[in-house]
Amino acid sequence: MPHPRPLAWADRLGRLYTPVVADVLDKLGFRNQSLHPRVRPLWPEAKAAGYALTVQTCPARDIAPAHPYAGELAAVDALAAGDVLVVSESGCSFWGELLSTAAKYRGCRGVVLDGPTRDSLAIRDMGFPVFHHGFHPADSLGRLDVVGHNLPIVCGGVLIHPGDLVLADHDGVVAVPLGAAEETLRLAEEKVSGENLVRKALAGGMTTTEAFAKFGIL
Repeated sequence: MPHPRPLAWADRLGRLYTPVVADVLDKLGFRNQSLHPRVRPLWPEAKAAGYALTVQTCPARDIAPAHPYAGELAAVDALAAGDVLVVSESGCSFWGELLSTAAKYRGCRGVVLDGPTRDSLAIRDMGFPVFHHGFHPADSLGRLDVVGHNLPIVCGGVLIHPGDLVLADHDGVVAVPLGAAEETLRLAEEKVSGENLVRKALAGGMTTTEAFAKFGIL
């Protein structure tokens, strides 16, 4: 039976932050869910949370393909409200301004690329969250093909399945396995409440040793 994908879960995830989610995933035994630190936000305040629509890329077979951009367009057209597009490693720009415009219209909440992007200033100006690995002006046409979308991929060294929850902010990107999403959200929200108590105690003069002994949070 398929796991549920309520938009409320994506909204709850978006109110959290990646370190607390990563800590909870560690506690649950998912210790390789944080993408490589090379994947960074296009601008510091960018944040995205939603369900992964995955895209697998490979080097292009033809410089002038018979159906240019076919895989990329199919993936973008498959986006729905609450999705985050997640793309496997690539050496040229898979993403740009026009695809950002289309994705934003469809309710996509952001893009995570293990590769470069282009049209970066225009994307930033439209406020569409992109997490990427550097910049590159060269187009994907004749350089990159899309094998398919909505299949398991590796992005930033992490295995991500279609429908996994993804949270991206200034500290990085974390993927939450869909089957563990509800428990992860509950425990992360509890941890945030606990951290607020620890922060108040430390600001009031409690030592870190005392705080950890009392709250078990650091």
